[in-house]
Amino acid sequence: MPVVRDLRVLLRLNNFRRLLYVRLLSQGADGVYQVALAAYVVFSPEKQTSAAAIASAMAVLLLPYSLVGPFAGVLLDRWRRRQVFVYGNLLRALLAAATAALMLGHAPDWLFYVSALCVTAVNRFVLAGLSAALPRVVDAERLVLANSLSPTAGTLAATVGGALAFGVRIVASDSDAAVVLLGALLYLCASLASLRLAPGLLGPDRRPARPRLGTALATTARELLAAMRHLATPKRREAAWALGAMTLMRFCYGALLVLLLMLCRYALADTPEEGLRLLGAALALSGAGFFAAAVVTPWAAGRLGPIRWIIVCSGTATVLEPALGLPFAAGPLMVAAFVLGLITQGAKIATDTIVQSCVDDGFRGRVFSVYDVLFNVAFVGAAGVAALMLPPDGRSTVLVTLVAVIYGVIAAGLVRFVRR
Repeated sequence: MPVVRDLRVLLRLNNFRRLLYVRLLSQGADGVYQVALAAYVVFSPEKQTSAAAIASAMAVLLLPYSLVGPFAGVLLDRWRRRQVFVYGNLLRALLAAATAALMLGHAPDWLFYVSALCVTAVNRFVLAGLSAALPRVVDAERLVLANSLSPTAGTLAATVGGALAFGVRIVASDSDAAVVLLGALLYLCASLASLRLAPGLLGPDRRPARPRLGTALATTARELLAAMRHLATPKRREAAWALGAMTLMRFCYGALLVLLLMLCRYALADTPEEGLRLLGAALALSGAGFFAAAVVTPWAAGRLGPIRWIIVCSGTATVLEPALGLPFAAGPLMVAAFVLGLITQGAKIATDTIVQSCVDDGFRGRVFSVYDVLFNVAFVGAAGVAALMLPPDGRSTVLVTLVAVIYGVIAAGLVRFVRR
């Protein structure tokens, strides 16, 4: 098969393989860390979690970074991306260890959230840098396939990391701190793996002198405006539409995740531990959907084009999401987890490819940072909407219907764009 042949070629590329190792270790650690946080905040027996509490936690972790996130892209376009991976993962290892110490010491919640916020903030630098660096290690002909393999493999690594976290939590007598320490170890391994890449390999090419802080902030604002104008040009309009569609799909994903958390915590399980296991099964099926997307998307995007593949994904979600979600039963929800994993990752692969193909290398770091910020704002907004709409047990017909309507709007808007 052509896809298998191209995949073998990709894996024979030493620098692509080394960058992939960094992604796998880094996102595997993310999966471990996120499961530990979810177990500590949502599924602790002594905590009576509500949708509002989940939304507040998401806002604390993501919204502050979203306010400063656009400036991260300018730094990524100035710093060597390889150094971001080395020092970013090392810093996250230290911060994760501090989070574990706070858990063991029963520190105030606000101090715990500050530590977790710092880990999440650094994570955005690393993920944006991984996407921006990918075109430096593969040729243009195989960029779609690389986008299928690399981010999807990272997502699967996060899923495996989450499963590993569940196992460690069982062995360590439900110790969330032990799970966080495992994440710290994986972050350290990702930092060491980054050292195998040449310092100047991943770009960016230009290395301007460092100005004073005030000048840097003013320059940052101007360069961000230039990046937005770069996206607004006719040649990049497809990238702008794809980013808008993916942001709305992220909103849908965030709303459904909060709904799933509440259902697993209260409606579908008798105990918090049973709910956590049910959530783990749903995440595993979602990871299988990500893998299926990696297999299907190169063929589908090659036949239809990336933007039309996003239309197919959002249109499919419009129909299947209410059909599988409205029964509020474990079986259909497990199927929905797989389907939405496939749809969301398939659309993301296509969006990444469109942005990388349309955006110049000098702007790529900034655009991908804005991409991440849009993701965070949409996610926090979805959590806030879900907190207002969800009843205590998580069963909300209105929310499921609203998400289906948004998927339909995405599909209709992109169809109109393609026709124009």
